[in-house]
Amino acid sequence: MFNEVPELYDRVRPGYPDELFADLVAVTGTDEWSSVLEVGCGTGQATRSLAALGCSVTAIEPGAGMAALARQRVATFSNVRVETSTFEEWADRGRRFDVLVAASAWHWVDPSIGWRRAHDVLCPGGWMALLGHVVVRRPGEPEVYAETADLHEQISPGNPDWGHPPLEDDVRTTDEGWGLVDDSGGLFGPTIVRWYPTVQWFDGDGFADLLRSTSPYRRLDRDVREPLLDAIAERVRTRMGDRAARRYLSVLRVGRRVE
Repeated sequence: MFNEVPELYDRVRPGYPDELFADLVAVTGTDEWSSVLEVGCGTGQATRSLAALGCSVTAIEPGAGMAALARQRVATFSNVRVETSTFEEWADRGRRFDVLVAASAWHWVDPSIGWRRAHDVLCPGGWMALLGHVVVRRPGEPEVYAETADLHEQISPGNPDWGHPPLEDDVRTTDEGWGLVDDSGGLFGPTIVRWYPTVQWFDGDGFADLLRSTSPYRRLDRDVREPLLDAIAERVRTRMGDRAARRYLSVLRVGRRVE
């Protein structure tokens, strides 16, 4: 899905704040001697931050186009290797890791395989870390979906993915377990959860490009998606002063391998 638009994905998708990686290091004890496996590295947004820690990073990505762009993005780092594979079919060749990281990717992994495989490829005492973003809104602040709900229903009516983002304060209370993915089935210990508010600003065309990189819109037929995004861009220009915020709570969820 995203492999069709790797450059767009890399340009418009939010990165992860430095504070998140500082907390990841503090919790897991990751240093230059550590080995990290990244599952679903995409275009290498989180990979670059992991590489900058100085640890050894093996990143796997099933999309050939995404993996190729990731290799370009991390070419200056000698401590990173990008391999093209799904996690389920990846040949680990007996390699074991201190930390497994998945950034906005673990929901694509088959949970009946993924959690057990994660446990198996981690060293004793290893850590599982899920990174992600939750789109949120703040009371009283103009929000794009609220301003374009009529366009969504007119052009793609009844789509179950359409809906207002949750309020930021409500999301902060959802700090149990592993979030929206299936539970680990006792293979990993209690999670440590940290939240990081981030925001991106776009003009109308930029916001349309952001939506063009996301799965609810990529799933639409092109002859539905493009008129909808054109209409959204025009609405941002005319009703929001051509300036729209995309607010996120970035999240770090970390749990230790149960022996």
